[in-house]
Amino acid sequence: MSTFDDLDAFAATRRCAGLALSPDGSRLVSTVSELAADGKKYGTSLWELDPAGERAPRRLTRSSTGESSAAFTPDGDLLFTSRRADPAAEKPTEDRTGLWLLPAGGGEARPVAERPGGVSGFAVARDAGTLALVTPKPVVGDAEEQREARETAGVSARLHTEFPVRFWDHDLGPGRAHLQRCAPPDPADPDAGYGEPEHVAPGRDERLGGSAISPDGRTVAVVVDVPDPADPASWRRRLELHTDGDDGAGTVVVGDEPGADHEAPTITPDGRWLLWVRERHPRPGRGMAHTLKARSLVDGAERDVLPEEAWQVRGVTGAPAGDVVYVVVDELGHGPVLRVSITDGSVTRLTATGTYTDVVAAADGSALYALRSAVDAPPTPVRLDPAAADQQPVALRGVTTIDPLPGTLTEVHATAADGTPLRSWLVLPGGASAATSAPLVLWIHGGPLSSWNAWSWRWNPWLMAARGWAVLLPDPRLSTGYGQEFLDPATGAWGDLPYTDLMTATDATLARDDVDATRVAAMGGSFGGYMANWIAGHTDRFAAIVTHASIWHLDGFVGTTDASFHWRREWGDPLDERDRYDAHSPHRHIKAITTPTLVIHGDKDYRVPISEGLRLWYDLQRSGVESQFLYFPDENHWVLQPGDAKLWYRTVWAFLDHHVLGAAYERPALV
Repeated sequence: MSTFDDLDAFAATRRCAGLALSPDGSRLVSTVSELAADGKKYGTSLWELDPAGERAPRRLTRSSTGESSAAFTPDGDLLFTSRRADPAAEKPTEDRTGLWLLPAGGGEARPVAERPGGVSGFAVARDAGTLALVTPKPVVGDAEEQREARETAGVSARLHTEFPVRFWDHDLGPGRAHLQRCAPPDPADPDAGYGEPEHVAPGRDERLGGSAISPDGRTVAVVVDVPDPADPASWRRRLELHTDGDDGAGTVVVGDEPGADHEAPTITPDGRWLLWVRERHPRPGRGMAHTLKARSLVDGAERDVLPEEAWQVRGVTGAPAGDVVYVVVDELGHGPVLRVSITDGSVTRLTATGTYTDVVAAADGSALYALRSAVDAPPTPVRLDPAAADQQPVALRGVTTIDPLPGTLTEVHATAADGTPLRSWLVLPGGASAATSAPLVLWIHGGPLSSWNAWSWRWNPWLMAARGWAVLLPDPRLSTGYGQEFLDPATGAWGDLPYTDLMTATDATLARDDVDATRVAAMGGSFGGYMANWIAGHTDRFAAIVTHASIWHLDGFVGTTDASFHWRREWGDPLDERDRYDAHSPHRHIKAITTPTLVIHGDKDYRVPISEGLRLWYDLQRSGVESQFLYFPDENHWVLQPGDAKLWYRTVWAFLDHHVLGAAYERPALV
C-alpha cells in the first residue's frame, strides 16, 4: 500500500506551511501539521530546516495545543503563538492564545505577551524588535470581566449592531481587533516579557485587516475596515500609516476610495518603501483586479509598481536592499516568483514551473527561500537565486514524505467558441492507454477567482488516480492567471462562459483514446459545486454529480453568506437585478435534472451556508432525482478533521463506483 492507496497513510503524512528565516540566515523554521496521537485531529509544531539543505529537519516544539506563526527577533530568538498553559502561572489555562519566545541560545520557551482575549496576530520590527500585536477587545467593559461574567451566566449570545456577524466558520464579536505596539523584552532579564502596550490610534473602535511594522518600530501600516457610505451594510478596506516621531504622533490615510480595497501591506527591510495591493471591486461584466502600489516612506511619493489588470498578486516580499520586491502571481496554471523593480516596474520571472508561497529573503541578499508546490508535488522548502531568470529551485530537506505518484500529469488544450484558448491539467492513472482507457471525473475548482496550480491535501486528484480514475482539472473563465479578459465577461454571469468552457475542455479530453468517454462524472466544491449544480440542470452527459458546499439558490446565498456585500457587488442588488439572479441561479433548472447527485455540506460553513445544501437536497428529493446527502454537523466549508475527510472520500468513491462504473453499491462504514 502507498500513500495514495491508503487513506490512513495519506491523512498521517506530515504537512509543511509557512517559513521564517533567522536574521543571520542560519535557521529556517516552518509550521508542521500532523495527526495527533488519537488520530482524531491535526496538531501543529515548529520544525527547523537547514537553509543549506544538508541537515535533517528537527522538531523545536511539542505541546498538546500546538504552535504556529513563527517569527524571529533581531537577536535570533524565535517567537510563536500557542494556547499552551504557562507552567509558572498561579492558575494555568489553555483557553487563549499567547505569544511565546524560544531563546536562540537554548532553554525552554516562555510566554512574553498574554492578553485577556488572547493574541490573534503579531509582527516584529526587524531592527528594533518592537512588537505590533493584534488582540481582541470587547465593545464595552473589561475583556476579562466580561468573559468571566458571560461564563458564569451561561451566556453565549452576541448582540450585533452592524454587519457582518460571522466569518468562514466562526462567530464574530462581541469585540473588535485591537492593534498595540510593545517595546521588546529587557535582554538582561531572562524572564522578561514585552513592555506595556501602546495603543495604535487610541480610542478607535477598529475593524482590522493586515498590518506591517517598519524595521525601526516607529511606523505601523494597518488595514482598517470602514463602512461604505454609498453601499449600506458594506465595508471597504482603508490603509493607514501610524508613525511616532520626535515631533509627536502622526496618521496618514494612504488608500481609501469607493470601489476598491487597499490591503496586504508590506514594509521593505530597509524601511524605505511601503507596498500594498489595491483590489478593485467587481461588478457585473467587470472583474476584480489588482494593482501593486508603493509609497516612499522617505518623501511620501507614490507609484504603481504593477499596473491594474496585469497580474493577480498572491504575495509580496521586500528585498533587503535596493528598490526591488519579490511578487508571487498566478500565471497559466503556475504561481511564479517575479523580481520587480519598484522604481521602473521591470519584471524578471525567477521560476519556470510550480507555485510558490511564503517567500522570505536572506538579510545579506544571497538567497530567497519559499515553499514550492504543484498539482503533482506537495509543498517543499526550496532555495532560489534572487536574480536568475526561469531557474529550477534547489530543494531542501523537508518533513513531507510521499510515495511515487500513481500516475502522470499532462495538459489539455482547447479553444472556446469565441476563440479564447483554454487549458487544463489532466491526471492520468498508471496504465491508462487506448487498450485500457480510464473513467474520467471532471473536477471543478472553487473560488471562483482561483486556478488549479498547486498541491491540495484536501482536494487531491491522486487519490482518485490510485483507484484508476483520470481527473480533469480545468481552468474555465473566472480562473486567475489568464489575464483580465478571462475574468470580465463571466463576472456576474457564472452560468454562461464558465459552463461552455467546462464542456469544451471535457470534449477535448474525451477525444483522447486513453480516456473512456462512456464513463464520466462531474464534481466540484464551492464555486465548483455551483458549476456542478449548473451542469446537472443543463446536460445529462455525466453519469453522476458530486456537489460539495455548493450554491443552489443564488439570491438566498447572497443574502445569508458571511460576506454578502462582496457578492452583491458582483451580481448587483437582487431587487434591481432580478433578471440576472434568475438567469444564473441553478435552482431554476431543477426540473431538468435527472443525473444521480451526491450533496455534501457542513453545518459550520458560513461562506456557503447549510441552507443551500438543505434546499438543494429537498429539491432533488421532491423531484424524484436519485440522490444522497452527506451531512457534517461539525465541519466547515472544507471538511478538515481527518476522520471526516477520509469518510468524505469513501462516500464519494462508493457513489461514483456505483453510478459510473456499475459496481454494486456498498454503503460506507460509520454512516
